[in-house]
Amino acid sequence: MVKKAVKVKPNSKQQKIVEEPDGSLTIFLKSPPVDGKANAALIQLLAKHFGIAKRAIAIQSRHHGLQKIINLDL
Repeated sequence: MVKKAVKVKPNSKQQKIVEEPDGSLTIFLKSPPVDGKANAALIQLLAKHFGIAKRAIAIQSRHHGLQKIINLDL
């Protein structure tokens, strides 16, 4: 299991993942941070990026914040 620090930017014009020099990820999402829509979009985008199933990704902490810790079962 791999832990990744993630900074989420909801309500962006495009969806993309940017890897920062420190190894963390900045993720731009089109979805708004309402009713878990941004978290669902985050998991879907990470699954596509890493080529793994959505069930292999879990938000470990800060479900309601913009800074999150994500567990990836690679």
